[in-house]
Amino acid sequence: MRLNKFISETGVCSRREADKWIEAGRVTCNGQPAALGTRVVEGDQVRVDGELIGAKKKPVYIALNKPVGITCTTESDIDDNIIDLVGHPDRIFPIGRLDKDSEGLILLTNNGDIVNEILRSENNHEKEYVVTVDRPITDLSLKMMASGVKIMGVLTKPCKVSRIDQESFRMILTQGLNRQIRRMCSALGYKARRLQRVRIMNIQLGGLSCGAWRHLTDAELAGLLPD
Repeated sequence: MRLNKFISETGVCSRREADKWIEAGRVTCNGQPAALGTRVVEGDQVRVDGELIGAKKKPVYIALNKPVGITCTTESDIDDNIIDLVGHPDRIFPIGRLDKDSEGLILLTNNGDIVNEILRSENNHEKEYVVTVDRPITDLSLKMMASGVKIMGVLTKPCKVSRIDQESFRMILTQGLNRQIRRMCSALGYKARRLQRVRIMNIQLGGLSCGAWRHLTDAELAGLLPD
């Protein structure tokens, strides 16, 4: 295992930060100054500033029903941040984000390797939302959303859209542009009054209470983690 990965998996910092520590000469492996690209095997002693770094932590995968008003950031100086809400003892971070005004399912983990796998748009991972707008929405508008709407100079990818009632609909996206659904609604003359994410890939929000979280099941992890 590469040294930067070993350090990050103990939970003390990210791989990028570990590289900086190694370059700064703060890291030793078996008593010798470490270099970028150093590989670690079981039994090796890795120290940062002379302090022994422990074994890697068990991976944590959490599903949270994020309330409106919570910010998806690890910055502890920001009020109502998602990390303080969860209160997990391990150093975890959200996979992607839900804007402050939106609610619903978001995943958190201490495994940095999985983040790009889930977020990479070309992997076409589905995310499902329930959207309520400020006035009755027409069938034509729903059809236009499904075909693609121009926002921020970009035509959104085709997506699945189905009506729930006069003012609510279900949308399944495989991309995640900034505030995409809100911008799509606005482009067609609507305002999203409520936006709730109810599914990410094979993981359902289900009956998880607002503000509550749970660990992912083995079956959910099997569908989430790359082979």
